Amino acid sequence: MKTRLATAAGAAVLTAATVLGAPAAGAQTAAYPTTPITGVSYGASYVSGTLTWYNRSVGVDGALRAVGCRRAWVGTYDASGSLLGARSTSTKCDVTYSLDDFPSVPADVPGGAAYVVVCLDDASASPLDCEPFYRP
Repeated sequence: MKTRLATAAGAAVLTAATVLGAPAAGAQTAAYPTTPITGVSYGASYVSGTLTWYNRSVGVDGALRAVGCRRAWVGTYDASGSLLGARSTSTKCDVTYSLDDFPSVPADVPGGAAYVVVCLDDASASPLDCEPFYRP
């Protein structure tokens, strides 16, 4: 009797472990949403690329095209318009500068940033053009 009970209990534990340890059918990791950076320009200078919306930060990839001396600035905001974090490049002159190594911009609140503002600044960090981009 004890042998049958132990065998039945052992089989139930193995079945449960197999079912619980198996990955869900069709389960995949969802990609983070992205938004193209467009329309941020002043004369022949521009900022272009892609924003990647993470849970508590926003990634920036792309380029700063500086004709004369320019800077790129990116700020994250919550839904009420409070600034969560900001990053900028140093001043770049007469060059196309890659933003692919631009550090992620903090947005350390539940759900992350509601929107981002991308600015093209002059050499003194005064905005020449700024555009908002909303989380998809």
